[in-house]
Amino acid sequence: MDRVADVRARLQQHWEASERGDLDAEHAIYAPDAILDYPQSGERFRGRSKIQAQRGGHPAERHFTIRRIMGGGDLWVSECVITYDGVPTYSVSIMEITNGLVTHETQYFADPFDASPGRAALAEQIRQSEAAATEGDVVSLDDLRGRLGSDPQT
Repeated sequence: MDRVADVRARLQQHWEASERGDLDAEHAIYAPDAILDYPQSGERFRGRSKIQAQRGGHPAERHFTIRRIMGGGDLWVSECVITYDGVPTYSVSIMEITNGLVTHETQYFADPFDASPGRAALAEQIRQSEAAATEGDVVSLDDLRGRLGSDPQT
């Protein structure tokens, strides 16, 4: 298996383990000294054990739907819908990977909102089938950095 396919498979396994509630398998992808940042709350978790502990103590019933996984080289992005007690939240996870393990993850969360009626004539509805992942969602690191608008810093 080539490196891109291997990383994609490991990320898929990570999210599937998250859905199953298998904390050990979910966190096997993290380096022992990994960092997890939640910029919206200003929190940083240092170390796989702290990352796992904070997720393991979550009181809500959670479910994960992967919309797509994109990346290449040492930078990968997962777009997910996480439901907490039946309420969906959209999530983007940016993972920096070294030697096959996540060394730094930054995760953003956003609640859904109603579309503005003023944009109705300009917009079309996104169907779930269009938004879902495809096996071809692999891009070069330079393309991904261009899409993010800058070179990510640790």
